[in-house]
Amino acid sequence: MQIYRVGGAVRDSLLGQPVQDVDYVVVGATPQHMLALGYKPVGGDFPVFLHPHTGEEYALARTERKSGHGYGGFVFHAAPDVSLEDDLLRRDLTINAMAMDDQGRLFDPYGGQRDLEAKILRHVSPAFAEDPLRVLRVARFAARYAPLGFVIAPETLELMRQLAASGELKHLAAERVWQECARALMEPAADTFIRVLHETGALAVLLPELDALFGVPQRAEYHPEVDSGVHILMVLQQAARFGHNLNVRWACLMHDLGKGITPAHVLPRHIGHEHRGVPLIRAVNQRLRVPRETAELAVLVGEFHTQCHTALQLRPTTLLKLLMRLDCLRRPQRLEDFVNACEMDSRGRLGFTEREYPQAGYVRGAAICIGQVDVQPLLASGLKGAALGEALSRERLKALKVYCAR
Repeated sequence: MQIYRVGGAVRDSLLGQPVQDVDYVVVGATPQHMLALGYKPVGGDFPVFLHPHTGEEYALARTERKSGHGYGGFVFHAAPDVSLEDDLLRRDLTINAMAMDDQGRLFDPYGGQRDLEAKILRHVSPAFAEDPLRVLRVARFAARYAPLGFVIAPETLELMRQLAASGELKHLAAERVWQECARALMEPAADTFIRVLHETGALAVLLPELDALFGVPQRAEYHPEVDSGVHILMVLQQAARFGHNLNVRWACLMHDLGKGITPAHVLPRHIGHEHRGVPLIRAVNQRLRVPRETAELAVLVGEFHTQCHTALQLRPTTLLKLLMRLDCLRRPQRLEDFVNACEMDSRGRLGFTEREYPQAGYVRGAAICIGQVDVQPLLASGLKGAALGEALSRERLKALKVYCAR
């Protein structure tokens, strides 16, 4: 029985990056042997065990064979005669196919260290093309390591294109697609994830509503970058730059879907794209089973981002309706996320990245203004139910009129 650290722990230690999760592979053991040593089984498809003291994962060395469609369409074989080289061969990228023993000796049968030094993301073997999830994984790694100068090997990109064209991506479970998207959007170069998916054809399969934005023109006086898809990439760049959360980044990704279905004869104008986009955003959220809070913010940003951009010119009645629609008093974090996403949309334009966005402070101030309206005098006057709600709205509107007139 031999135990090796594998995958990301080895990769990131060689890169000098923080090591977050440590995985181990066990060569020369059986499930019975692991159980006798006190390890706790957790694997479903193949034998994975938790260390009795540290809780870290230890997987028996295994091989795999394609037996169906999608990520789960494999038959796994784990036995004492499976070598370390056999186990590493089934992995996605050479930089993830390295192992290290407890003495610190590196085992690198497929050139992972060489590719680390060359800053290349390269597949280990042709078996890469058997797992469609790897298209998303490689795009995610590209988003993580792009700031370090990493690029995807041309031959790996070609395999990703073949996978996208094969129909295999359609067999991926919605939960796995969302999981990869969510992780990728939080990487330092989240825009690279979308760019790679677009270039390989995978975006057209998984998020056709988003892919449709590429090549769609916008008015140059408002969007000097012109291309709607490029704008989305720039908005994601800003969201990553400012360190915003996943809810904000997903809303940034989804906010302009309506531009992808603007009638050709009215281009490059996109009047009404906000409302046209709402059904598309909802469809994507439902298809990928996006968590409720994340999904709701995306719809709100899609529908109302233009109102936020024009907040300084909004009538008090319209501003109050916006704040109430955002449920800003009960959900202050939603208001903050909404304003942040709209600011990223504004900054994500050619030449606008450093331009201030006073609308953010204005909308926050308006929310504070209506939150300071005291309901107690209304209650003391005997109002209740619908009458109380109407009176409270009138008082909030009065306060907003004073605020907007400053």
